[in-house]
Amino acid sequence: MIETNVSRHHQTFLQVIHSYYQLTKPRIIPLLLITTAGSMWIAAQGQVDPLLLLVTLTGGTLAAASAQTINCIYDRDIDYDMERTRHRPLPSGKVQPRDALIFAIALAVMSFTLLTVFANLLAACLAFSGIIFYILVYTHWLKRHSTQNIVIGGAAGAIPALVGWAAVTDTLSWAAWLIFAIVFLWTPPHFWALALMIRDDYAKVGIPMLPVVAGDTATVRQIWYYTLVTVGATLLLVYPLHSSGFVYAVIAVSLGGLFIHKSWRLLQNPEDRTVARELFLYSISYMMLLCLGMVIDSLPITHSLISAVISQLHFIS
Repeated sequence: MIETNVSRHHQTFLQVIHSYYQLTKPRIIPLLLITTAGSMWIAAQGQVDPLLLLVTLTGGTLAAASAQTINCIYDRDIDYDMERTRHRPLPSGKVQPRDALIFAIALAVMSFTLLTVFANLLAACLAFSGIIFYILVYTHWLKRHSTQNIVIGGAAGAIPALVGWAAVTDTLSWAAWLIFAIVFLWTPPHFWALALMIRDDYAKVGIPMLPVVAGDTATVRQIWYYTLVTVGATLLLVYPLHSSGFVYAVIAVSLGGLFIHKSWRLLQNPEDRTVARELFLYSISYMMLLCLGMVIDSLPITHSLISAVISQLHFIS
């Protein structure tokens, strides 16, 4: 790994802040927070305490940032070998591994403390378990050794849904575990669509992502299967759990239909990188809008409007 004194000694304060900010992989975090928020709104039946929401999302952000920073430390060797990641703070020498580790530990401590004091111990422990799982199970054990890395490792990205539910109720219900399962099942088609686009990068550094080991056709088939199961799982919140209602059902069916359509297109064209990119980008919108649907459906005003419409229909009939 090449380290330059220029990058170490001639950064402005803002550049240093930006380098540490980049270590947290900030583009990933909003998606984790939206699943946390969706879970919180269902758990609170649409009436979330604003302070609790702020604390939980802040704690979740700190936990995710800690995990991503340690991931950057662990993967700095392969990041240097891949062109798209070579300019990250660690492989470029802008931040030293020891400093990054101190930063990650500080973030984890702040996350645990914040959630323990202002939410509850269960939420704090779940967030901390997400850090440990992401580092030990995904980054250390699976990423460089198994084609199932993103499948099993996807559990780390689904834990924020549990954190959100626990922050509100201090328990975990079947609905909480179902939201966890939805995110868990959604992760493979989301990430494998990206892996299809950057397969050569993974092959170059010996990361056994499914497209590298099994090829495009087998990967796309797995994407198709996981997409179908994911969409089916989203409807279980409506029946049999009755945790979400009509508005969510309409949104879930509409979004799911488009998700299935895009996966089907990729199934017909496994080597088309444009179609893979479309699926990857849509999968992000899919999860964000699905969680937004959870929020909208849970709001008291939504329930009032639905009741008013039903009453009006009964009056007309």
